[in-house]
Amino acid sequence: MRTLASLLVSLSLLSACASGGLSGREQGALLGGALGAGTGGVIGHQKGKKWEGAAIGGAAGALGGAIIGDQVDASRQRQRYDDRRYDDRYDRYDGY
Repeated sequence: MRTLASLLVSLSLLSACASGGLSGREQGALLGGALGAGTGGVIGHQKGKKWEGAAIGGAAGALGGAIIGDQVDASRQRQRYDDRRYDDRYDRYDGY
């Protein structure tokens, strides 16, 4: 079980690196999943169910991280759009 999980994590990280970079959503899912799995494992260990806690925490963390990362990407895209509109408006200004 542990070998299969580490193999899946390794393959997903390698495929992400090969694709040229991670989006904000992907980075958020990866970070949230790792933090959630760690936290869930610790909490689950206290109840005698560390693997179940890690799985549930990882899934919840990945989902939350993906949502936050998606919102960060959307915010950056809106900012770039607004910056371009501002720059275009003042590039066409001829003076007084």
